[in-house]
Amino acid sequence: MRVEEKILTNLEQHRDQNCYWFNGEWHTCGELLELVNECENKLKRAGFSKGQRLVAMLKNDPLIPALSLAVWKLRGSFCPLNEKAGNDALKHTLELLNPFAVIFSPEADKNISDEIKNSWQSVLCENELPEFKGRPSYEDDENFAVIFSTSGTTGKPKAVPLTHGNILANCKATAENVYVLSEGDIFLNALPNFHSFGYTCTIMLPLSINAKIAIVPSFLPPSNTVKAIIESHVNVMYIVPAMMSFFVTSVEKGKIPAEIFMSQKFICTGGDRLSSGVRATAVKLFGRDIIAEGYGLTETTPVLCMNRSIEDNKPGTVGPVLPSYEYKLKTRDDKLSNTNEGVLWVKGPCVTPGYYHAPEISAERFDSEGFFNTGDYVKIDEDGYVTILDRITDIIIVSGFNVYPQEVERILTEHPAVQTAIVVGMQNDTTGEIPEAFIQRNEGFENVTEREIIKFAKERLAHFKVPRKVEFVEAFPLSSTGKILRRLLREKAGKKSF
Repeated sequence: MRVEEKILTNLEQHRDQNCYWFNGEWHTCGELLELVNECENKLKRAGFSKGQRLVAMLKNDPLIPALSLAVWKLRGSFCPLNEKAGNDALKHTLELLNPFAVIFSPEADKNISDEIKNSWQSVLCENELPEFKGRPSYEDDENFAVIFSTSGTTGKPKAVPLTHGNILANCKATAENVYVLSEGDIFLNALPNFHSFGYTCTIMLPLSINAKIAIVPSFLPPSNTVKAIIESHVNVMYIVPAMMSFFVTSVEKGKIPAEIFMSQKFICTGGDRLSSGVRATAVKLFGRDIIAEGYGLTETTPVLCMNRSIEDNKPGTVGPVLPSYEYKLKTRDDKLSNTNEGVLWVKGPCVTPGYYHAPEISAERFDSEGFFNTGDYVKIDEDGYVTILDRITDIIIVSGFNVYPQEVERILTEHPAVQTAIVVGMQNDTTGEIPEAFIQRNEGFENVTEREIIKFAKERLAHFKVPRKVEFVEAFPLSSTGKILRRLLREKAGKKSF
């Protein structure tokens, strides 16, 4: 079965029921079907056909699911991109994708260079898809449902194709293993659609289980997101830690009511580590524990691990690997690990078949048995729960000893003054590297000093794990998906000498 077959069948069977909330109003499944048909007909008239690729640079909008379903009905691929990725990255990605057309919003129009607009069939889309003519393009695998662009940790952007089977398998595995999810739930769709976390978990997952979606163009400004949560009665949220941190701070300052979180049945954070301090404060403010962490990658569609229920939740872990995956642990020198720690390699129906038109990159990340290298160093406990120790590239090596930033960060956030801590490695002539901590303080602790934090760490950590330097920050640099950009912090740390 293809994704559109499942979702269109669901929509047809529930034509008169509410499907999505947008701009203050509920719309039915029948209205979404009409929008899908309208998009399909316009794409047909534009010349879109099997195996072609449609790029969209749009805010969250009903057009995202509608265009996706229309493209799939015509046996093509949908390619959501971030217009703020930078013109060099966009140019490279568009050359790789060779799209039929590039649909973009007025907001995106301000960020895209004239060179890009003039090089491709660019279509300005304000409120609805206009009539247009596409450009000839080669025919590719019609089983590619979505193609995401991801920069990874190094080099130029890569394109990750996800098949219909990948998306269906991930939605099915998530729905079956997150026990609280059910038909009729109302999901918040505020994560960006150009990332697989937002696209799969807050659009395709709810549509596949006959749940509803509250569509917010962007998390920012947060006041619009809060308004949407209240008015649409959202009860399931998939968010990144930066969003959770904002909610917690806003409730503490009395800017938003804690009651809107008391009505939630499930909040999943992913995309980055959730600070134990933020988590503890959230549980206290919300009056109950409804927060579970998950983990995944674009290449795994994305959900790979998940704390499946609040009752079975183990804070600090990302839950067990979903049953649809096989996995193994390897050492950093590519040998099978004989402990419960190692680099996580996975295989299964949710894993991308390989990077788009990049066999050399695929060969680097897949082994001869078809297992995919996540690039993350993990520990798996006796119950199968996974703790992400760090990305291989983030591990700090001090005099030959491995220092896992997340371990140090967890200890630092136990200090009452610390809301969020990020630890990075800094070059050092004597030890190779040393840890440096960047800390965002809790309100009311503005006077805490670097010396106090280091003393706190020394009492709880081995000496080589203790940060040599602590820098206090008002906010962290974030990616477009809300992930803290450790690379920029490393660059900032690298400009200092010790």
